Amino acid sequence: MKIDVLSLFPGMFQGVFGESILKKAAEKQAVTYNVVNFREYADNKHGQVDDYPYGGGAGMVLKPQPIFDAIEALSIEKEKKPRVVLLCPQGERYTQKKAEQLAQEEHLIFICGHYEGYDERIREHVITDEISIGDYVLTGGELGAMVVIDSVVRLLPGVLGNEDSPIKDSFSSGLLEHPHYTRPADFRGMTVPEALTSGNHKHINEWREKQSLKRTFERRPDLLKDYPLSDQQKKWLEEWRKS
Repeated sequence: MKIDVLSLFPGMFQGVFGESILKKAAEKQAVTYNVVNFREYADNKHGQVDDYPYGGGAGMVLKPQPIFDAIEALSIEKEKKPRVVLLCPQGERYTQKKAEQLAQEEHLIFICGHYEGYDERIREHVITDEISIGDYVLTGGELGAMVVIDSVVRLLPGVLGNEDSPIKDSFSSGLLEHPHYTRPADFRGMTVPEALTSGNHKHINEWREKQSLKRTFERRPDLLKDYPLSDQQKKWLEEWRKS
């Protein structure tokens, strides 16, 4: 996968792309990163990329020209058009399913804006996806882009050591993940559930399934609205609702 990021503050990405899973993914050649200061594409000697909004109002608006030219330059040698993602409070709420969808692409371009907003022609003619990572406002799109990129790259084949890890993550299965324990089995009188130390894989899997469902029921019941429950899972839910 090739990931391009358009940002006025490219230095923000150095630490993120140079550490942990994102760094390992690049070393494994699963992904390449390219962060571009789109001010370089401004068609004026001052490198101005924003201007006052027509009709007046507070703040500045990103001009279309630098963004259009940057996207065209990054896409010129590609047979398949890239997926162009705009980080924006007005975008669709980001989910694990969206991450899985983006992980199937060969080329992603992220646009990180600042100021009051974007010229609407950018949305209408360049963007394929508008994404919001939550119902709050950040100074710019950089942090949002980092969140999305991290969640996508870890899904690429060969990036994680255990291929089952992304499949079992919270939200990937539709439920929150079950609790985890490690050694020692008894820490200050706090013990690991007996099912996990039994060595019986059937009991272990059943415990994990039940705990995953219970955690979802207690913390994110909204996720169960469209979840295809088995008969056993329905019985568990009924027990918890009565208790």
